[in-house]
Amino acid sequence: MSAKIDFLYLSEPDMIKAGVKDMGKCVEVMEDMMVTLKKGDYVMGGENHNSHGCMVTFPDNPEFEGMPKNGEDRRFMAMPAYLGGSFQMAGMKWYGSNIENKKKGLPRSILMATLNDVETGQPLAYMSANLLSAMRTGAVPGVVAKHLSVKNPKVLTLLGPGVVNKTCLMAYMSQFDSIDTIKIKGSSAASATAKEMERFIKEKYPQVSHIVLCGTDEEAVKDADIISEATSVEKRRWPVLKPEWIKPGCLIISSGTMDFSDYDFMVKDIRKIVDNYPMYEEYIEIYEEWDENGKRLSSGIPGMYYVNMVDDGKIDRSEVTELGEILLGEKKGRKSDDEIIMVSVGGMPILDVGWGYECYCKAKEKGIGTTLNLWEKPYLY
Repeated sequence: MSAKIDFLYLSEPDMIKAGVKDMGKCVEVMEDMMVTLKKGDYVMGGENHNSHGCMVTFPDNPEFEGMPKNGEDRRFMAMPAYLGGSFQMAGMKWYGSNIENKKKGLPRSILMATLNDVETGQPLAYMSANLLSAMRTGAVPGVVAKHLSVKNPKVLTLLGPGVVNKTCLMAYMSQFDSIDTIKIKGSSAASATAKEMERFIKEKYPQVSHIVLCGTDEEAVKDADIISEATSVEKRRWPVLKPEWIKPGCLIISSGTMDFSDYDFMVKDIRKIVDNYPMYEEYIEIYEEWDENGKRLSSGIPGMYYVNMVDDGKIDRSEVTELGEILLGEKKGRKSDDEIIMVSVGGMPILDVGWGYECYCKAKEKGIGTTLNLWEKPYLY
């Protein structure tokens, strides 16, 4: 047997040729992946195999010359995973992030992904992952909306008009042709990101007849059939919604951080759904914060709230549904036209492996990318 190892390098243009921007297909792949997740045929990092990843951050005042200083979005992150089912693939997304990149004309985060053979560990592909990550992030809310929205939703609200909600929008529009009004809430009605989202919608979805740039959260969420939250703000400055603003039958999809002014409303009046319950249990172990009086601080992540509600005895664990249970038919989806549903969606490395594998297969099929040689024969073995 030959010990030679070649692998495929895929640049961002290569990934585009391989279909990384095909949102309809991405939603389909994420749906399959969520079923695989619920069946338990996956492994991620951490003690319970549900870790988001491993993060490297820096001290506020480094004592060594050349060591980076802590700053906004200043980190490195490794997100490894194995995904079974129809994928049978191991891989990892690795990225560095720094808000100062924007001054250099670069994205805040620069991402790469690798795919590896499950048996030997040899590299199969090394690929640009900014678009991959953005598309898979938006596609999961697309799966959520496909299965849990009211029939023929008309009004969509985007809380946070950044890249994440741009791809979420692409996912929603791939599933519904009934959406005719889109409300946008940025830091202000005239913010640059809100204006950019408006331009994007007009250019890509001319069938949308009403685009509303909103100055308040209340204006944005009233009358919405779907609220897509993907805010990126400082701690505890996320949107805080009031129950009376929410339309009966509304589907709320949280990919970032948000809150309700009335905790009891979340406990009693909202159907609670998550993508992966054990992941939020791990979030609590790592990220939960308390004040000096021993009071739990708001996390802004609905999935963490749900775990806290279970742990505090306010609800039963059975009251929190995993998306995969609905896809497998183990639990019912929407139960009525008036039911208010809030779904917590978090990033998982298995998403990158799933969509990365699909793009890799398409690239091989079409002869896209550059074949690189690792070795003809290993020097050491």
